[in-house]
Amino acid sequence: MRSIIDRLITTTLERLRHEGIFSPDTAFVFNVERPRDKNHGDFATNAALVLAKAARLPPRLLAEKIVAALPDTQNDVEKWEVAGPGFINFFLSDYSLHTIIPTIWQAGSQFGHSQIGAGRKIQVEFVSANPTGPMHLGHGRGAVTGDVIARLLQAIGCTVEREYYINDAGAQTLVLGRSVLIRYYALFGRAVTLPEGCYPAEYVVEIAQALRERDGDRWLAAELPAEPPPAVVDFAMAHCLGWIRDDLALLNIHFDTWFSERSLHQRGLIAQVAARLEEKGLIYEGILEPPKGKLLEEWEPRPQRLFRSSQFGDEVDRPLQKSDGTFTYFAADIAYHLDKAERNFDTLINIWGADHGGYIKRVQAALTALTGKPGLLEVRLVQMVNLFRGGQPVRMSKRSGTFVTLREVVEEAGSDAVRFWFLLRSAGANLDFDLELAMAKTNDNPIFYVQYAHARVHSVWRRLAEKGLPPHTVQRDQLARLTEPDERDLLRLLSRFPEVVENAALEKEPQKIPYYLLELAAAFHTYYNGHRILDEDADLRGARLSLIGAVGLVIANGLTLLGVHAPEQM
Repeated sequence: MRSIIDRLITTTLERLRHEGIFSPDTAFVFNVERPRDKNHGDFATNAALVLAKAARLPPRLLAEKIVAALPDTQNDVEKWEVAGPGFINFFLSDYSLHTIIPTIWQAGSQFGHSQIGAGRKIQVEFVSANPTGPMHLGHGRGAVTGDVIARLLQAIGCTVEREYYINDAGAQTLVLGRSVLIRYYALFGRAVTLPEGCYPAEYVVEIAQALRERDGDRWLAAELPAEPPPAVVDFAMAHCLGWIRDDLALLNIHFDTWFSERSLHQRGLIAQVAARLEEKGLIYEGILEPPKGKLLEEWEPRPQRLFRSSQFGDEVDRPLQKSDGTFTYFAADIAYHLDKAERNFDTLINIWGADHGGYIKRVQAALTALTGKPGLLEVRLVQMVNLFRGGQPVRMSKRSGTFVTLREVVEEAGSDAVRFWFLLRSAGANLDFDLELAMAKTNDNPIFYVQYAHARVHSVWRRLAEKGLPPHTVQRDQLARLTEPDERDLLRLLSRFPEVVENAALEKEPQKIPYYLLELAAAFHTYYNGHRILDEDADLRGARLSLIGAVGLVIANGLTLLGVHAPEQM
């Protein structure tokens, strides 16, 4: 419907160009938006405000000229008016609003989808939690955010690949292996102490027990070795990665690619990336500036090989190699992102925890330096989740020892509740998740409120069958009976859905979908409670069935984009 107004204004502006009000080279750039106040119409444009200078007229006078030149389009627009300093408000006709119903019914599950992103290949890399233990709630929020961004991009026609980066080459893997080996020795009655820095949680014992079941006493020696055997490290990581896969599957999240950090080292890609940057003259020997704030005890002013990231938007230059010649984690990050860039994606999207915010500019700088594409990488940060039960904070779980695992929450609250609640706020804001409220079958629970609206629609279809009435089909001539103010409100809301999906996808803001669904569900519940749907008047009954059927389809489509079920009974 926005395109109807856009074409109408553009056609009128071209007419005014022929009348000499605009020069032949004037570019008609303006916005068409939905006013927040419905008393200001269904759409409003700032065309007169932004084009007044080109027309050499006051904005309001130009607006009046535009309105006077608008063609007669009463089928689509009932009226228009000039408001304020020069805005033009448009009020859609009932006929125009009614056409949304057959459009929704005909499109079905595809209503809200488009092809505006067709031809674009996008990679979304998300979760990428270290395979050193089970996933916690913060990982889960990042997982849901990444998955729904991918779903939204697919809904607008993009080709999307989901990727998980496995951090299987860092020091944390040795810490896990050593922790498991110490627990493994303890299972055989050896007197061992868990050193500071090792993982103390119960899940480490689970891995040690699994190792003993598989290998018996194979890894026992007279003395505990200083470093865990590589096979023990690999076993422990594989065990954790199995948990991660299972936890993600509980949320119906799956990846196209699982990329191993270790493969970067095996293929020599990190050294290659350093060589490419050196060839470009972007590496030099230098001394890092001291970190801001309190100096770290281990910091010292020593020479290192630095990347000139400050030339590409970063605050300071960054180290690629330490003084002992070993590569930094940042060097591995560059190699990984260059590998992604060379797989011919148009856009790379990373979903990171908020504690990684300081890494964004340096990775973007490196990619820009190596590819010449400054906008290739986009990063969305996800803040933490605070877990409550009945208003009281839940601090930790017995299994992890330090945090509540994602699996515990999903098994208790259900996948639908977890996914919906994780998206109730912008990913950049902290989220309070109350387990009791998330499971409550009351209107105070957002996921229940939306799913109940969908179930209510289907309860009407069951009542229709119980009354012996024929299955409903949309008849356009009946839709003229939809004249009540709250019917118009529902129609306006339904017509917005494709725009909401498009904006949520382009802006990578999945929270826009649950916001919309809650608004639509509220309007539907109000309508349902205030009107007789199965009216004795066949035409009125048919019109209202068409309307609520459209509502049910849109709610189902929105929930599907969120990876949430749309139940027909509750």
